[in-house]
Amino acid sequence: MSSSNGSTNPLSELIAEKGVLLADGATGTNLFALGLEAGEAPELWNETAPEKIVKLHQDFVDAGADIILTNSFGGTRHRLKLHHAEDRVYELNKRAAEIARDVAGKANRRIIVAGSVGPTGELLIPLGALSYEDAVAAFEEQIKGLKAGGAEIAWIETMSAPEEIRAAAEAAVNCGMPFTYTGSFDTAGKTMMGLHPKDIHQVTDDIAGSPIAVGANCGVGASDILASLLEMSDANPQGTIIVKGNCGIPEFHGSEIHYSGTPPLMAEYARLAVDAGAQIIGGCCGTSCDHLRAMRDAIDTHQKAHRPTVDEIIEKIGPMRNKTADVSEAAPKRERRGRRRA
Repeated sequence: MSSSNGSTNPLSELIAEKGVLLADGATGTNLFALGLEAGEAPELWNETAPEKIVKLHQDFVDAGADIILTNSFGGTRHRLKLHHAEDRVYELNKRAAEIARDVAGKANRRIIVAGSVGPTGELLIPLGALSYEDAVAAFEEQIKGLKAGGAEIAWIETMSAPEEIRAAAEAAVNCGMPFTYTGSFDTAGKTMMGLHPKDIHQVTDDIAGSPIAVGANCGVGASDILASLLEMSDANPQGTIIVKGNCGIPEFHGSEIHYSGTPPLMAEYARLAVDAGAQIIGGCCGTSCDHLRAMRDAIDTHQKAHRPTVDEIIEKIGPMRNKTADVSEAAPKRERRGRRRA
């Protein structure tokens, strides 16, 4: 995949050098560990507690990440208005990118700064009130700030609706930014809005620019995202595919959410992801620096082996918590899960 302007892009260059890249781990769950309160906007910490965002990025770099995502997942006006900060989109996103850029610039190796762009939280017409044009405008506002702060890629993530992916991608093209996008296949093996993993590659075919990588993040567990990966790589074996799976399965311990994944389990996930065709591998909710270090070691020491089957994935990682994607309309529906990239 080429960048939207046809030139080389940082992801492709680093993949050519290293083969497989390690993306970072969780934002939300690690910031909660640093004192973020439930209901607080992490993006506001870019101004009020920048030293904690620096620590988050630095810890991921020290753990071996090749790609760090800016603290801007909820950085559109639609998310920020919940915190009365909708008039500060540009500055908060610019600051998010500057913080990550500063950490990356001090590293002793190449670190790519990806500007995290999450969903608006709104439904697009006809299901909701948000027009496609307004969605593009909201994403442009965010991506302009990320670009100004030094982000190299618009990293569109945790998406459910193809139309919203297209709107964010169009905004990135309008801003002159290469882009990637990932869906969250958390509802009977599809996204909540019905997007199937095998169809992820074609979502932005009708806009001017092409993604430099596509894939999956978040979802329900490591086994499930690997099953989605098999379907994505089957559909386009030449594509550059991202998987950024949750750290095992979320489980409630009282009122607290804990993730079942251990560092050895996430190392096994990373090896299976390489075998299944991913070139960018990271962790989402629950993934700490300890998990990421184990994943770094796994990627560095693993020789790509045969393509695993779903049964082999389940044997090594544990049972799937979702139904596999079913192209029939009879596929069972699951309740909506939380959308926050934790």
